[in-house]
Amino acid sequence: MDLVDPSTPLPPWFTEEDLAVYGALYEKSGFRTAMGVPYRAIHEEELGLTDPKIEVSALLIMGCKDYVFKIPGMEDYIKSGKVKELVPNLDIAYLHGGSHFVQEQSPELVNELILGFLQVHS
Repeated sequence: MDLVDPSTPLPPWFTEEDLAVYGALYEKSGFRTAMGVPYRAIHEEELGLTDPKIEVSALLIMGCKDYVFKIPGMEDYIKSGKVKELVPNLDIAYLHGGSHFVQEQSPELVNELILGFLQVHS
């Protein structure tokens, strides 16, 4: 986790109590559980999928400061639109001050984006 400087203060939307709850959950289950969920570890050839495209309308809400962008190639993959080769009906909303936890940082805005998406794609 060299993405985080331990001396950086917590953001105002994330309390010490929140940190304690997350810490207790990770102590119980470990971080690898989150990294090993099926959609991240699945190999489409094992499922017999010949065209693994997601054809339904989808919404991706990302913070511009999301640490996912630090994964080599990820920022270009998403921002260039290449991701739409696998998810052609993808709408992407970027929250300029947001990190990986935009739903906790800006819950009202995230709700607005989701409701707007659902109104258009209902």
